[in-house]
Amino acid sequence: MPLFAPTLLAWRFSRARHGQRFTRFINRFALAGIVVGTAALIIVGSVMNGFETELKQRILGVVPQLTVSSTDREPLSNWQQLRSELPAISGQQALVPQVSTAGVIQAEGRLRPVLLQGIFPADPESQRALSAVRQHLVVGRFEPTAGDYEIVLGQALAQELDVWPGDRVRLIAAGGGVFTPLGLVPAQRQFTVIGIVAMQSEADSQLLLLHGADVARLLRMATSQVTELRYYFDDPFMALPAQQQLSPWFAENQPGLTSLSWREAYGELFDAVALEKRMVSLMLGLIIAVAAFNIVSALMMMIQDKRADIAILQTMGMRRRGIQCVFLMQGIHNGVIGSFFGLVLGLAGSWWMNDILRILGIDMSLVGGTGLPVVIEVEQIVWILTAACLLSIVATLYPAWRASRILPAQALRYE
Repeated sequence: MPLFAPTLLAWRFSRARHGQRFTRFINRFALAGIVVGTAALIIVGSVMNGFETELKQRILGVVPQLTVSSTDREPLSNWQQLRSELPAISGQQALVPQVSTAGVIQAEGRLRPVLLQGIFPADPESQRALSAVRQHLVVGRFEPTAGDYEIVLGQALAQELDVWPGDRVRLIAAGGGVFTPLGLVPAQRQFTVIGIVAMQSEADSQLLLLHGADVARLLRMATSQVTELRYYFDDPFMALPAQQQLSPWFAENQPGLTSLSWREAYGELFDAVALEKRMVSLMLGLIIAVAAFNIVSALMMMIQDKRADIAILQTMGMRRRGIQCVFLMQGIHNGVIGSFFGLVLGLAGSWWMNDILRILGIDMSLVGGTGLPVVIEVEQIVWILTAACLLSIVATLYPAWRASRILPAQALRYE
C-alpha cells in the first residue's frame, strides 16, 4: 500500500484541533521530552568528550605513552639501529630516545618523589613530540643544555618546592649508586631550574624534564646510551593496540626487549572516565525513554478518541496494515521532529556553552579560566539521533497494533 495516505492521515491526526486537549498535551509533552533528552545527551556528551581529550593531552602528552626497553633494564647502546628496525605503527607521531629513572628532588629541606625524564631536544623527532608540552611553558625556557645540568619542572611541583627559574635543586637518582665501605651512596647532583610548565593536570606534580646526557652521567652511563625508546601517538589511546602489535615482533626479532604503556600507571583513571561517560549517557537517555512511554500513552488516548474515524477508514477499504502505518508514522513524526530540534538545541548549546555560562555569571576559574572543553563527535551524535528515533518508533508498535484490531461494527454501534 502506498505510504502517502497513512502519512497524510498521521499528519492530520497530529494537527487536529478537536478532540481531547489532554491527549494533545501528552503528545506535545512527549515531543518536548525527546527534544530535551536529545539535546542534553549531545551537550553533556560533548563536554565529557572535551574533558577526556584534555586529560589525554595534559596527562598522556607528558607521561610515556609507550616505551620500549630491555627486559633486564640494561641501557640500550645501539638505539639508533633499533629505532630504524622497529615496525611503523599506525598513528605514530614520533619515536624518540629517552633516559629515565625514578628519583627524589630536594629543595630547602623539601623532598618529593619524581620521574626523571631525560630528553634530547636536538633530535628532530623529539622537537616534534615535545611541541605540545612546550606550548604550556609559563616562565623561563624549555630546552635544557647538555652539560649545564638544567631542569624544567611542572608548576605544581615547583610550587610545592617553592622554587623559581634560577634556583638550584638537588636530584637523587634511584639508579647509579656506588657501594662504599659505608654502604650504598646514591647518585646525586645539583641542577638549575630553567623553566616551569603548567599542564594543569596531575602530571604537573611529577613533571621533571632534563637533558638525557645529564641523566646518563648521573646514572653513570655512557652519554650515547639511553634507557628506552618512547613512542608518541596522534591519539594516546592508540598506544594499547600498538603494544599488542609490537609483542609478536619482539618475540620474533628482539626477545630481549619489552614494552610498557601508559595503562599501567593511568589505566584506572581513564577507565573511571569512560565509566562515568556511560553512566551519564544512560541516565540522560532515560529522559528519552520516559518520553517514549509518554508517546505510548498519547497514542492510546488518541486511538480511543479516534475510534470512529478508524472504523470509517476500515469500512472504506483501508486494511489493518494501513491503520498500523498511520500510527507508525505518528511515532516517526515525533522521533524525527524531536530529534531534529534536539540536534539544533544540542549543537547550539555545545557551541555557545561557555558564553551562556559567562552570561549567567558562573565562575570559570574552576576549569582553568578558558571555559569548559567541548568536543563534538559526529559518530556520537548519529548514535544519539538513531536511538531517539528508534525508541519513538518502538513506542508506537503496541498502539498501532491495538488500533488495527478495532472492529468497525463495535466502534460505530452508537454513532
